[in-house]
Amino acid sequence: MAFRITRKRAVVFAIVVVLALAFGAAIVQRQARKAEEARAKDRPPVALEFAPADVTSPQRAPLSRWLPISGTLQPVHQATVKAKVSGDVRQISVREGDPVRAGQVLVRVDTADLEAKLIERQGQLESARAQLALAEKTLATNQKLLKQNFISQTAFDSSESTLNVTRGSVKSAEAQVRLAQNALKDAQAVAPLSGIVAKRHVQPGEKVAFDTPLVTIVDLKDIELQALVPAVDIPELEPGMAVELNVDGFGDRRFAGRIERINPATEPGTRAILVFVGVPNTDHELRGGMFATGRIALAPSAPALSLPASAVRSEAGQTYVWAVDGGKLVRRTVVVGRRDEESGRVEIKTALPANLAILAARFDNLKEGAPALVRADAATPPKGSDAANRERNGMQKQS
Repeated sequence: MAFRITRKRAVVFAIVVVLALAFGAAIVQRQARKAEEARAKDRPPVALEFAPADVTSPQRAPLSRWLPISGTLQPVHQATVKAKVSGDVRQISVREGDPVRAGQVLVRVDTADLEAKLIERQGQLESARAQLALAEKTLATNQKLLKQNFISQTAFDSSESTLNVTRGSVKSAEAQVRLAQNALKDAQAVAPLSGIVAKRHVQPGEKVAFDTPLVTIVDLKDIELQALVPAVDIPELEPGMAVELNVDGFGDRRFAGRIERINPATEPGTRAILVFVGVPNTDHELRGGMFATGRIALAPSAPALSLPASAVRSEAGQTYVWAVDGGKLVRRTVVVGRRDEESGRVEIKTALPANLAILAARFDNLKEGAPALVRADAATPPKGSDAANRERNGMQKQS
């Protein structure tokens, strides 16, 4: 019986052939990959190349030092006007934020009682003066009678004593009149200085007693920062030193000030001393109660080992640097000290060789022990060298 090729058998045959070819291709690719891996193992690892601009070395140099401070701004000149007499408040001519000048009348207290008391004291003074005039006439008469022996010496002495007592009564009455006049004058509270009304403590119609606060006035022309400074830093400070300040609400704007005064004793319960920094405020931009931060320039430190801040890294609480040593990348743990924000350098307290090449720029995907070298010149590397090596190892320089 002849073998006939049916359509179904043809399809099966084609599938078998395709599977056989695919299996063979997979075997060939696997063998080629193994061969490539074997060749890669035989090749030496590619060394990372760094330009001279990418590395730095430890240097000894003085580091600038700054003492940070913070505190609240307060007007240098301010005063609370208080009542000098008791009575009902009849008029208040100012409100918060109003400008005032020295000597301006701010508050008037009702003066009806004070005026009545002044009239009473003036009447007592007139009575005392009348008694004094009578005593003087009596003494003059008794003096003539004494010469004519019509009265005794004792009677004359009595009239003379009465005159002296009357003179004292006149002086006392005059003093009482002056006190009543002063009280009437004190019924008008005036501004002791020019400035701006910060607070009005009473309202018209209120009854006030002696020494009751009426109005608080501040002069914003001169303002000062009150900052607490640790006592250990005070020996390095002195009046006249310059201070840079940043005030909340003014962004990056800086205000210039100077140390005006230093408190002679520490604050109770602390080991800090108040330092007063004067800040000119002629345009009245700064207000009392604003919070400010700043720094005071201190004398530079002695030369210290330092590195650029960009060369120092921190990870999991550990500070370290990457270095090229003996043709390999080495990760060295370091202990840092002061940071100089002006020069962008950090003090390194760990001893490092002076000629050690440390990566100044930041790179990613670095591995300790990887081959590395620093080019002798800064010429542009040929294609396939530095750039190709970095790309091959997945290393990218951070901006």
